[in-house]
Amino acid sequence: MKTKTVSSRQPSLKYNKEMYLKWYEDMLLMRRFEERSGQLYGMQKIRGFCHLYIGQEAIVAGAISASRKEDPMITAYRDHAHALGKGVTAREVMAELYGKITGCSKGKGGSMHLFSKEHYFFGGHGIVGGQIPLGAGIAFAEKYRGSTNVCLCYMGDGAVRQGALHETFNMAMLWKLPVVFIIENNNYAMGTSVERTSLVTELYKIGFAYDMPSKPVDGMKVEDVHEATLKAVEHARSGKGPYLLEMNTYRYKGHSMSDPARYRSKEELDHYKSLDPIETTLKTILDHNLATEKDIEKINQRVHEIVEDSVTFAEESPFPEPEELYKDVYVQKDYPFITN
Repeated sequence: MKTKTVSSRQPSLKYNKEMYLKWYEDMLLMRRFEERSGQLYGMQKIRGFCHLYIGQEAIVAGAISASRKEDPMITAYRDHAHALGKGVTAREVMAELYGKITGCSKGKGGSMHLFSKEHYFFGGHGIVGGQIPLGAGIAFAEKYRGSTNVCLCYMGDGAVRQGALHETFNMAMLWKLPVVFIIENNNYAMGTSVERTSLVTELYKIGFAYDMPSKPVDGMKVEDVHEATLKAVEHARSGKGPYLLEMNTYRYKGHSMSDPARYRSKEELDHYKSLDPIETTLKTILDHNLATEKDIEKINQRVHEIVEDSVTFAEESPFPEPEELYKDVYVQKDYPFITN
């Protein structure tokens, strides 16, 4: 398949030292956590499905810096980085991958179904495209409550082919819901390239059919992601309705741990690895003297310790008791308008 044109320009220093260092540390935590998860999966410490986010970290890091803590987020099954970005601890995420009771979903969700009400993270969904109407529903709830929160609703390029997307786009625009739809276009829906599934390969253009503001974004550059997300979130927060962003990115690993990724060439993979968002951010930091090599080493060590601590925590945590199967199935809630 042809590679998308992704800019290789040196980013201008548009943000301060603190922002760049936070981006670097956040993305590095996501990368190291995923690398460790892959190792543990190979050791059969983690079971079931496991989809790694390696290569796409800028899309979460840039969106988090452009949104509020209270802005809800929902995504599909490649969700470890999203949970970490929203503030779920590495301990809680790793314990969930292990299926332990101390996990963010109490060990009952696993890799694909991370959840944290406390951190406004609503999954983690295993059904392709299933989270798209749910994201609009969350946005509807925010509007109904009268809040100014905006839902960030992520999806892959494969999910764009689901009919639920079109129904959701139609209703979201009709009702001017505060939602930003984010397509993480990493070129392949499992192993099938975008070019083999549709004549519309610039996926942001789908939004035009609904008069939805839509634009493509270089998802390998955290600055570009931040700027585009900030504009989209401000649009939705002001009451103008949905916004669609197509983040052009690439995953360095297969679709899941069971995917050898033989459908793409080494040259294609090497091209995108040369655009690694963590390495380009680190280069910006060092080129502009925002930190010393010693400062970077401290960050690297801190991230390493966080990840290893999460593994120890998961290893030492207990599995759920059998009776946990019957908990959290229904919610008991007293409604003030019900009198009997």
